[in-house]
Amino acid sequence: MSAEGHLYELEKETMKKSILHSLDGRVKLLVLIFIIIYAVYTTNIYVLALLEIYLVALILISNLSLKTSALKILLIIPFGASIAVLQPFVHAGTIIYTLPLGIHITSQGLMFMILLISRLIVTLTCVVLLSSLSPMQEVAESFRKLGLPRDFSMVFSLFIRFLFMFYDELQRIRNAQTTRNFDIFNKKIAYMWRLRQVAYTVAMMFLRSYERGESVYLSMLSRGYSDKSELYNDKNKKIDKNDYFFISTTILIIICLQILVVFFLPKTVYLGIPTL
Repeated sequence: MSAEGHLYELEKETMKKSILHSLDGRVKLLVLIFIIIYAVYTTNIYVLALLEIYLVALILISNLSLKTSALKILLIIPFGASIAVLQPFVHAGTIIYTLPLGIHITSQGLMFMILLISRLIVTLTCVVLLSSLSPMQEVAESFRKLGLPRDFSMVFSLFIRFLFMFYDELQRIRNAQTTRNFDIFNKKIAYMWRLRQVAYTVAMMFLRSYERGESVYLSMLSRGYSDKSELYNDKNKKIDKNDYFFISTTILIIICLQILVVFFLPKTVYLGIPTL
């Protein structure tokens, strides 16, 4: 599947029925942000492993595909892991192996790399879980209910809507190119000619997006939109017992993990500092 196709696949995932899908958007957002903050705070790899197990359990409870979620994480993780893999070569510490040109690999650097990758996996799992449980518009509304300034929430909401419009325009252009047997990866065609066609496509995308943006803006004005307009919020929706149960369960698990760190889990040495 193309990268653009994941936009609609994400929205399909949010339409599924489960206990977690039915939770209030603010609860899902705050709980997952809380998990991310704790994952960044902790320096114990065992805790990060247990957090990941908890998130995997949430994915299974939500009737989400574990394979699809893992593929999404693997698709994003190289961007962060590219920084983590450099740590064994740049961190000072006990040298365990020496490469040519005087490049050293240290044990502290390896520990730091494993810690960064573990944090990254937990964080990305939270992001994938949130995007699979809540539609993008619900995330924007949740931010607004939590106190995000009106202008920021309005821009975020419009960005989400224009993202799908951008995808529609790109699909139309790609379909037109396909009917004319254009293939950017066809090595039988001169490279510079293919590059020029890609440049034409980008320019066409810009022009079409601009035109569609103008028409959407005029439509919004004709329906009473102004700089004082507010996003629609369902203020009657209340946080129920399932929301409180999800919040209390997550907090209890994190408290238990911190107790394990202090009293039971091995106190590994990380960069010369005992893990707390």
